[in-house]
Amino acid sequence: MVILGGGLAGLCLARQLNIEQPEIRVTVLEKSTFPVPIAAHKVGESSVEIGAHYFAQKLNLKEHIKQVHLPKYGLRFFFGFEDNSDISRRLEVGVRKTFPTPSYQFDRGLLENHLQELIQHDGAKVLSGARVVDVELDVQNGHQVTYVQEGIENKVIARWVVDASGRAGLLKRKLNWAKPNQHEVHAVWFRVPRHVKIDEWSQDTHWAERSGVAGKRWLSTNHLMGEGYWVWLIPLGSGSTSIGIVADSKLHDLRAMNSFDKAMDWLREHEPQCAQSISDDEPQDFLALKNFSYDAKHVFSADRVALTGEAGAFLDPFYSPGSDFIAISNTLVVDLIRRDAQGETIAQRTSVYDQIYLNLVSSTLSVYENQYPLFGHHQLMPIKIAWDYLTYWSLVGYLFFWDRLTDMTFMARHREWLVRAKDLNAEIQAELRGCASQLSVEVGNQYLDQSDLEVLAELNGHLISYRPTEDPSARFRRNIDLMEQAAEEIRQFCRGRRGPSEGLLTRLFDKIALSRPYQSETLT
Repeated sequence: MVILGGGLAGLCLARQLNIEQPEIRVTVLEKSTFPVPIAAHKVGESSVEIGAHYFAQKLNLKEHIKQVHLPKYGLRFFFGFEDNSDISRRLEVGVRKTFPTPSYQFDRGLLENHLQELIQHDGAKVLSGARVVDVELDVQNGHQVTYVQEGIENKVIARWVVDASGRAGLLKRKLNWAKPNQHEVHAVWFRVPRHVKIDEWSQDTHWAERSGVAGKRWLSTNHLMGEGYWVWLIPLGSGSTSIGIVADSKLHDLRAMNSFDKAMDWLREHEPQCAQSISDDEPQDFLALKNFSYDAKHVFSADRVALTGEAGAFLDPFYSPGSDFIAISNTLVVDLIRRDAQGETIAQRTSVYDQIYLNLVSSTLSVYENQYPLFGHHQLMPIKIAWDYLTYWSLVGYLFFWDRLTDMTFMARHREWLVRAKDLNAEIQAELRGCASQLSVEVGNQYLDQSDLEVLAELNGHLISYRPTEDPSARFRRNIDLMEQAAEEIRQFCRGRRGPSEGLLTRLFDKIALSRPYQSETLT
């Protein structure tokens, strides 16, 4: 088989095939040359549970991660207060102790160089400096891929062709599978050559200690939140820090931040402490991307063609889902390739997998689309974040960790539950948007500890507690029940009614009630 593109998605797919289907000959065609640059390379450095588990366990990279990358202290959010000149006065949402299922911060250059070495060692071909110029799809005689390397044109015939070429979308364009969406957002990002430690932005000892991870906030993926935007700070194992601005195009003009100097001016206006903390640093790189979000009509075909990673769909970097979708699509592709190699007819399964993947994309899009105006909202965003965690671990996290994605019997038997979960998510996202104008109190100097919400700890812990002898239906039913209960509590809150005194999210609601200012204690 041939993989078009040797970025993260393509290299991970080759690695997974080497592990699970070592008899299949794999050729990776990558236009860049290895080793790729460290630090100033690509974004997508933050992982969450699915992607982290895929890298560490499915691809056997746990030792590499331990040696050269960084542990992640969860996602951490700081909401604007007055002029944002004092981090200790901002509403903070995070965890005092990390949830049971680990996640990591990656330097993409270090990771991709290591993957390339492993793949070559295991017998796959990685042809760098190979520019694909044509793909002739022929399911009967084998697909023919033409590429140029060192000025010489070469051809390779393959039973399978998987497009991992990223935004270039080589096969996507050829097959007319491109599909736009209505999520109009843009991003700019750069790296600086040191660890920017958000812990050093305040000398307030109470603020330092209340997080429960004094001096280690910087190991989180830190989000600076405002209306229509967020700023990321991600530390890298190579010693650099990745910094990005992501914004709703209707609220923040890309032209105001599409160079490093403009981005710094924008930060001085909206996030002055961030700007001040890097004012003496020279950027290692700078990139800007307009309208980065897009969808796909299809990603898999029974003609032994597939798209993976950003060659298929990309929605938004908020919550770091990029490596999750690589893990999901690669897992489905590898299963199709394995079954095809064993002589199984894969037409029906391919259609089902295509639908599963695109439904997950569609459901995830509702997390982002038209939601950026809420991003600076002190009352609703903590609820939204809790809901988004809850649905992620209940649904797609469950399907991946409990190995249900390729279990068509399970998926068919629980189709109504899956549809209900998707509909619930869309409903609650709309509910939150609908009540935004009614709840608009700005508060500061407070800390909301997500790890004290027992429902989140339970759902996260059950990701890694799966045993093959357990009944997967019972766990999934429990997850959907929790979603139903949390959804009803959110409906009651948004409509100004008092919910249950001992509900799943009661302690969170009590902290963000509008009838009184926040108290200084955490959720405990």
